[in-house]
Amino acid sequence: MASVAESLDSLSLGKARLAYDYINERISDGTFAPGHRLVLGSIASQIGVSTVPVREAVRMLEAEGVVTFERNVGAQVAGLDPALYSHAMESLAVIEGYATASAAPHLTSDDLCQARHTNGEMEDALHDADSVRFMELNARFHHLIFRRSPNPHLVDLVERTWRRLGQLQHARLGFGANRAPEYIAEHEHLIHLIESGASASVIEKTVREHHQTTLRSYFGL
Repeated sequence: MASVAESLDSLSLGKARLAYDYINERISDGTFAPGHRLVLGSIASQIGVSTVPVREAVRMLEAEGVVTFERNVGAQVAGLDPALYSHAMESLAVIEGYATASAAPHLTSDDLCQARHTNGEMEDALHDADSVRFMELNARFHHLIFRRSPNPHLVDLVERTWRRLGQLQHARLGFGANRAPEYIAEHEHLIHLIESGASASVIEKTVREHHQTTLRSYFGL
């Protein structure tokens, strides 16, 4: 039977995780933009906890490079670190390329129909100039495909890398780099390759180049 101390520790960790998720989600969707000051008391009152777990959550995010802390200023959302973004995108290109190639034989016609529908929604978001929505749909499109990989560990790695990119403010990057129309065309090309039974090597290379082109576009290459 768990001791009182263990129960309290578990409760404390749960509250810190709640605060972490709350802050992280708002950083990922752009609600808390780079430079946004994180007022611990305000966040604590919004999620119904004390400032202690919020402070712990901020420390975790600081360790991940998502939040910075300055004396006399406090905690605030970090600006984009080009090196971190580059590393995340390079990793995604490799692991998602392989995951998608391994997923291709397991994708159903319904999976591809959902992916094509999501790509159509991306076109609507582009027309509405809704960058956050556009990149949310972009992430959904990729997830609909790579999730069918028979390797659950690989799927988890890809999902965690996408979450990391969300923390790095990927939404505004992808949309602002004039890549949006190309995303849609490249997605349709990927669906066509899968439907036509293209080889695993071709599918893997296509996904890898899709992400690498986004990275090169960001750096103006």
